[in-house]
Amino acid sequence: MKRTVNVAVLVSGGGTNLQAIIDFAGEGKLESGNLVKVISNKADAYALTRATDAEIDTAVVIKKGRTQEEFESDLIKELDACGAEVIVLAGFMCILSKNFTDRYKDRIINVHPSLIPSFCGEGFYGLKVHEAALSYGVKVTGATVHFVNEIPDGGKIIMQRAVKIKENDTPESLQKRVMQEAEWKILPASLELVCKNILKGDSYER
Repeated sequence: MKRTVNVAVLVSGGGTNLQAIIDFAGEGKLESGNLVKVISNKADAYALTRATDAEIDTAVVIKKGRTQEEFESDLIKELDACGAEVIVLAGFMCILSKNFTDRYKDRIINVHPSLIPSFCGEGFYGLKVHEAALSYGVKVTGATVHFVNEIPDGGKIIMQRAVKIKENDTPESLQKRVMQEAEWKILPASLELVCKNILKGDSYER
């Protein structure tokens, strides 16, 4: 039987990016990876329902009221228990420490709703990214999948896709189009690429 890479997805909210990965896997395109667990820092995250519907194991690790060390220790226990080799941050609204990211060097990927290095880093998330793009007047935005290190949005870029800005765009309409045209395309594709390279024993290559 062909070996695949165990993938865990960390979520905080609705899980639209998780759904994109689930659909990609359902179409047989995630040939090198296997979704083994979805972990949320919020017990009421709809992403957990999406995971359950797709028959993927779930776990909840609450951060509120706990130290970063306690939170990450429990995260690591969940990841170790499912044998996770790659971690996808899919709308995961928690900053991870250097200790955590170093432990999984070149094994954590995240999608950001802009063309890094534009409109990224601390404070740039959700609608704020699209508000900034429109306020600045750029004609093209998009999404970026990158490896995660201790610097917010600071890891090596894996894949990008551009989205043209329309004259009548609002932050909400732009957010929706960036998700549909870029995030939901390049996040699953990047996951497959990273898993494939792990199986080949390579570091990331384009």
